Amino acid sequence: MTQRAANDLDPFWMPFTANRSFKAHPRLLASARDMHYFTPDGRSILDGTAGLWCVNAGHARKPIVEAIQRQAEVLDYAPTFQLGHPLVFELAARLGMLFPADINHVFFAGSGSEAVDSALKIALAYQRARGFENRTRLIGRQKGYHGVGFGGISVGGLENNKRGFLTLPGVDHLPHTLNLEEAAFSRGQPAWGAHLADELEVLIAEHGAETIAAVIVEPMSGSAGVIVPPVGYLERLREITTRHDILLIFDEVITGFGRVGGATAAETLGVIPDLLTCAKGLTNGAVPMGAVGVRGEIYDAVVNGAAGPGIEFFHGYTYSGHPLAAAAGLATLDVYEGEGLYDRARDLGPYWEEAVHSLKGAPHVIDIRNMGLVAAVELAPRPEAPGARATEVFHRAFDEGLLIRVTGDVIALSPPLIISREQVDELIGRLTDILRNTP
Repeated sequence: MTQRAANDLDPFWMPFTANRSFKAHPRLLASARDMHYFTPDGRSILDGTAGLWCVNAGHARKPIVEAIQRQAEVLDYAPTFQLGHPLVFELAARLGMLFPADINHVFFAGSGSEAVDSALKIALAYQRARGFENRTRLIGRQKGYHGVGFGGISVGGLENNKRGFLTLPGVDHLPHTLNLEEAAFSRGQPAWGAHLADELEVLIAEHGAETIAAVIVEPMSGSAGVIVPPVGYLERLREITTRHDILLIFDEVITGFGRVGGATAAETLGVIPDLLTCAKGLTNGAVPMGAVGVRGEIYDAVVNGAAGPGIEFFHGYTYSGHPLAAAAGLATLDVYEGEGLYDRARDLGPYWEEAVHSLKGAPHVIDIRNMGLVAAVELAPRPEAPGARATEVFHRAFDEGLLIRVTGDVIALSPPLIISREQVDELIGRLTDILRNTP
């Protein structure tokens, strides 16, 4: 048997990573506190991405850490198949009060990917419960990201995530709304693009409304490079789906819990879906957890309308409602509420917008997009080397004490909601300098 060093990097097959490149030049994080990561050699890294869109309340927050510790000592694991534990019911009730309108039932999963696949199954189960056996088609959107499960990549619209894998039959896609010719450097929601929602009517005419179970979109597409919904676009989708009796699912894994200025994007934008998924900020990233918020009517049709006794919905996960995740979720909600972080994010939004748009005119910048405490800075690609420039900026930023995220040639920024104005200035100032020194 080959002996390996304890710190050998090779055994870990890293997700969404150029493994060979990383392991030749690793960039490691050793600890974190509030707005900063720290490297093994003690350098501080200003977190401009809330980890991976998830650490909305900042890192290693004491109330969340202590809640997890206490729970681990009392009940480290409990199944939720035919059993339960108090915290998961409490968290579901809290979320039911937080979600908009009558989205008051919650199905728990272990991640955003699992939450999406659960939502798709719930949509199909609902249509079947109503006697609409033929309503099986799912509609996603180009450039959409809905996790990496087979359901998620099927309704998703990122081709690299699908290439080489099987996808579900009976899935179609709306066009995306990103158009730099019409809407470059828009502040907040672009004025152009609401008409693209009418493409749903084209798909309905092609397939028949009686075959379509649900439409799923991100209110704001994050992983595709921060694609902000045009003014009136989501409202139009809601009107069309309602008129044709099609469910509307919002994937709020990124937008939930203050990222765009409210508890949900649905609340912030005033467009209420039938189901919404969340994860990431649900537990502040401290323990993996995902959830699906479900309208009462849907829950009643599937559960209370089931014929005879027994299991109504054959779906779930070993870690659905895990006790440590539930404890982290409750503590996280307390921090959001106690520190007024949703209001704080909303109040900081205009300052953030001005700061990020100050990058207009910086080298290579061809577009800037923003919504809430999220922004994208799109760079002109190098000829014959798309993505190389942004990757170089990512590496330079880390080496100079700043964490950003890149997708293709798009720099994505989504700092913890606790970021100060001074730290906003620091983040944008450092990024400006890096862009000026990047060929």
